[in-house]
Amino acid sequence: MKPVRKAVLPVAGFGTRVLPGTKTTPKELLNVVDRPILSYIVAEARAAGIEHFIFVTGRNKGAIEDYFDHQVELEAALAAKGKTDLLKELLDELPKPGEMSFVRQMAPLGLGHAVWCARDIVGDEPFAVLLPDMVMHAQTSALAQAIEAYDQVGGNIVVVEPCPAGQAHQYGIVALDGQDGRLNRMTGMVEKPPKGTEPSNLFISGRYILQPEIFDLLASQEKGAGNEIQLTDSMLKLMATQDFHALEYEGITYDCGDKIGLLRANVALALAHPELGPAARAAIEELLKA
Repeated sequence: MKPVRKAVLPVAGFGTRVLPGTKTTPKELLNVVDRPILSYIVAEARAAGIEHFIFVTGRNKGAIEDYFDHQVELEAALAAKGKTDLLKELLDELPKPGEMSFVRQMAPLGLGHAVWCARDIVGDEPFAVLLPDMVMHAQTSALAQAIEAYDQVGGNIVVVEPCPAGQAHQYGIVALDGQDGRLNRMTGMVEKPPKGTEPSNLFISGRYILQPEIFDLLASQEKGAGNEIQLTDSMLKLMATQDFHALEYEGITYDCGDKIGLLRANVALALAHPELGPAARAAIEELLKA
């Protein structure tokens, strides 16, 4: 069984749910506390042992590539002012040579098409997909938990979590062949099932480990929901020949592609910040009294 070394991050979307903030700034570079959303996603993947990051970008997303590059004037200014701790923090985020690749999705044809654009770089090995607007806060990173599950059962892993009561019709829901513990074999997926028909209360939360055979299916995948090439449609086809397991991970997900989700992430992670936490709590309590 080949190890999971590469991760695909689809970052070509417009970020329409958080306009006008994303009119000139990529959604993935909006701040959560003191760093961009994408910084949390890359840190999560690195903690899971990912060696190669493949960003699928689009027009007007050049700032993402710039973020993971040297800022010579800024670094020189920090060094001259003796701000060595802050300089080290910036330098630690920079990729090693060859650690990151950037490919262009020429048209917004859906998540499945974005993943397919990474096929030549991924090659013939299993890979992770991380949706870059889903910040998953966990003691052991969500992807690390998924890779641990993959090492146990192989095949394909879909990270899931319980959806709020009565809201399953708003999510992609997994169907399971029984439920015993946090890791269970999947039998299907349903996108936004009508109320009362959902096969479980577990929704797909933005982390996947997939086998490379998915690329052949994506190459011929017809457009589905939203008139886009959907990754889940090809996953359902692959499920006919390969095992899929759903992992209910231990942690909390913040949908930062949504205005309230982004706000929740800022509040929650500010409170959890080892240095800013007490001041953040005091500021929030003061605002609540107003």
